[in-house]
Amino acid sequence: MHFLVTGGAGFIGSHLTEALLGQGHQVTVFDDFNDYYDPAIKRANVAHIANDIQIIEADIRDAVTVERTFAGNKFDTVVHLAARAGVRP
Repeated sequence: MHFLVTGGAGFIGSHLTEALLGQGHQVTVFDDFNDYYDPAIKRANVAHIANDIQIIEADIRDAVTVERTFAGNKFDTVVHLAARAGVRP
């Protein structure tokens, strides 16, 4: 299955992405890597799996990019985790 994980570079999203990859799924991560907390933390969360996923670096509020993302992919499931949250290790 092909999953779209919004907020996929965050703490929860990156762990979910790893688990989905481990189960053999295809994953696209949609994340803006904003500076609500250090973007380097988010980049580190996905660095070791970056070659195994598609990363779309954009704001979920950007309707044009969201539309292009859906037009260019066939997702079986969307997991919406994008948020302004301060959860981190």
